[in-house]
Amino acid sequence: MDQTIAIVTPAFAAQSTIVPTVRSVLAQTYPHWELWLVADDGFNYEALLAAAGIVDRRIHFAESGGVGRGVCHTRNVALELSQTPFAATLDADDRFKPRKLELAVAALADHPIVSTALDVMSEDFTHVRHVGHGDNQVLTSGTHKWVNLSMDSMIVWDRRRADGRYDPAMRNMNDLEFLLQLFRTVPASRHLGTPLHDYIKRSQSLSNGDDVTARMIASKTEILRRLDTGHYGLPGQEAEGVAAFLRISLEAETRYGAALAEQPNLLFEDHLEPMLAAAGAIK
Repeated sequence: MDQTIAIVTPAFAAQSTIVPTVRSVLAQTYPHWELWLVADDGFNYEALLAAAGIVDRRIHFAESGGVGRGVCHTRNVALELSQTPFAATLDADDRFKPRKLELAVAALADHPIVSTALDVMSEDFTHVRHVGHGDNQVLTSGTHKWVNLSMDSMIVWDRRRADGRYDPAMRNMNDLEFLLQLFRTVPASRHLGTPLHDYIKRSQSLSNGDDVTARMIASKTEILRRLDTGHYGLPGQEAEGVAAFLRISLEAETRYGAALAEQPNLLFEDHLEPMLAAAGAIK
């Protein structure tokens, strides 16, 4: 049985980060993967990797068809080109830990969606905090966000049982929107509490200017609207679980600027988590 994983990696101005990202894929203990590196900036990443000594027949290179078409369109290009039963996302400045794919594939035997805890790191790969770490557990669409907090792009999924396409109309929160598409046909996912994905916090992501806040609020509000209209076909209790998280997250957005002023470089996760705990959701 084919158990190949397509790793979807959009690349825009990723020249300074892509080599360690690709090397983390080459270091996987699970060998049955193909990496789809899709350039959204017209750059020749194949030549760049070759100059770094990276040549592997499992790495496929493609173009988004333009420049700056966006992460959603670029990921969709890879999903259309690949024919594998499994897929995973890996941004061009993040890294897999060596057993990420091995453990995810094992979990896919019972659950079509697998999420993993994150090792949040600074740009020099210094550990900052973990997100979603702890025991392995089964999550529903309504409980997923309460564990995974603010990041949803680190999933692995069985495309035969759950699939979708990223919505280019969503400027932010497109990872959650995509995940909710997957939950249309899947009652529960498996969350691996071991940090298996290095999520790199870039300096520009540590601030939340007015424009960023406005975009986040607009995207979260749109997902709430879709939940209210039954767009994802989720059971009422599950839809309410997502909606309850988003309402608290929206409140956190409105307070984040002031919190940053008092505590520079405050992570949104560290800002959000106490608010969730106050709501009785985090023990």
